[in-house]
Amino acid sequence: MSSPQSASKGDFGRRPYSIDWPTIGLAVIIYSAFILTTYFHAAIPWWLLLPMGAVIVGIHGSLQHEAVHGYPTRWPLANLLVAGWALWLWLPYGTYRRLHLQHHIDEQLTDPLRDPESNYVTAAQWAQMGKTHRMIRMAMGSLAGRFIIGPIYFGVMNYIELGEALMRGDRRLLAPWAWHVVAVAAILFWVLWVCEMPFWQYVLFFAYPGTAMALVRSYAEHRWAQNHNHRSAIIESGAFWSILFLHNNLHVLHHLEPGLVWWRRPARYREIREDLLTANGGYLIKGYGELARRYLLTPKEPLLHPYP
Repeated sequence: MSSPQSASKGDFGRRPYSIDWPTIGLAVIIYSAFILTTYFHAAIPWWLLLPMGAVIVGIHGSLQHEAVHGYPTRWPLANLLVAGWALWLWLPYGTYRRLHLQHHIDEQLTDPLRDPESNYVTAAQWAQMGKTHRMIRMAMGSLAGRFIIGPIYFGVMNYIELGEALMRGDRRLLAPWAWHVVAVAAILFWVLWVCEMPFWQYVLFFAYPGTAMALVRSYAEHRWAQNHNHRSAIIESGAFWSILFLHNNLHVLHHLEPGLVWWRRPARYREIREDLLTANGGYLIKGYGELARRYLLTPKEPLLHPYP
């Protein structure tokens, strides 16, 4: 039986390709669903439009994650043109790419000073927060809090960072916003002018719940542990969540073999499941139902990072 590889070998599992056609097909399905759903939104009852919009934007976020890791093509500009349309409006693709690749330095996982996707804060960061900010961060420790509050929190923090970058003239942080402005303008032109959907409706039925769905995935991906391989989870979920997250719920597999494309993860997981459970110290959650039962209203772990 083959073994999972080191996270530093980012190309492990990456098959020789110029274009990954399953990922191209996925992109066609996502954008077709988006175009049809927004164009015919007036004929769709709100209780159906809401989950449809959430799933479309949520899985598009998963598509962006694949693009960050080099799919569907070997050319970053082409991947930007395929996946870089910010359906959730708030986060530039280039910013996400920079932060997520930094997150894949596994030795830094969960460290709030070095891992940009950490759910923890340091004691110094906590001391600098106001009372309201502390309450928000504490509420986001539960799955319900992250789902409900998370989208607006991360959106606001993103625009605060933009304002600070503008004041400093930080070109590295500002560069991704050039494409982002174009992409958001194109999306809003389609939604507001062509489809005649009110802006509030797009935010309420598409952007906000779609972001919330993505935050469900990242809620339980990591925990702190002395061994950095023990910090990444496996969530063995059913078809809905697995497809929505493009099998990234098998998260330790993704960190150990980040070059492995989404549609190859299930077979690879079945092949080396026991090796993966050994590698991550048995950090296994039996589905998102179990996650909700345990942490819907209860924080999954302390907010302060437990530095050794």
